[in-house]
Amino acid sequence: MHPALNIAIKAARRAGQIINRASNDLDLLKVASKSPNDYVTEVDRAAEAAIIETLQEAYPGYGILAEESGVFAAKSERDADFQWIIDPLDGTTNFIHGLPQYAISIALAKEGVVEQAVVFDPNRNELFTASKGAGAFLNERRIRVSRRTKLGEALIGTGFPYRMFDKIDLYLSIFKELAEKTAGQRRPGAASLDLAYVACGRYDGFWEFGLAPWDMAAGSLLISEAGGLVSDLRGEANYLDTGNIIAGTPKVFAPLLKIIEERLPESVRG
Repeated sequence: MHPALNIAIKAARRAGQIINRASNDLDLLKVASKSPNDYVTEVDRAAEAAIIETLQEAYPGYGILAEESGVFAAKSERDADFQWIIDPLDGTTNFIHGLPQYAISIALAKEGVVEQAVVFDPNRNELFTASKGAGAFLNERRIRVSRRTKLGEALIGTGFPYRMFDKIDLYLSIFKELAEKTAGQRRPGAASLDLAYVACGRYDGFWEFGLAPWDMAAGSLLISEAGGLVSDLRGEANYLDTGNIIAGTPKVFAPLLKIIEERLPESVRG
């Protein structure tokens, strides 16, 4: 196992302990609103601080992009190519309500390409990991995307807009068509876990608009290392920049992308 992946796992488990302890006392939780429908808690901040401390102990010079703390530049020319991408609690709204669907997501990118990935579900003690070129794993067992080949038999994950309400009619039109042409769609509310579920075959595909890099970075590597495909709305690899992502098994990905592409105005693509 790559040393950086080991450190990321250590950081994720440390954050998971903080989150699990806090989940027992949700009534005492202090919650703030960053924007409408976008929340942050003291647990997000404490988990992120623990992650960053653990990562910096081992790799003090690497850059960091974290949901709550923002961007820390690399400290040296030697480390300038490396950046940790961190979501300390993906699914904060679920967490606040006691809905046990949330995760910690940590990725390491080199020159903008994700090379190490951890998604940890502290409720189920499920640890998803991947290293570029070395496969994807769930609790150290190799995982692959599902073998389903037909969109009509596919279970698709998605996430409804909670910030991009100007696009909600477009979103619902795509949702409606996919509701008619798939086995079903699910919207649990934590994109990093949704992507991990594509990687291990629980979903056959996933699509969402308006995500942040920390929502997608780790999960996207899990899928590609598990034999799946990931792209933006143009079928290209710019999803970390655009925030729009489509993923799936090799056979489900193409018809899923086609349906979404056909409904998108040019102004939304990217």
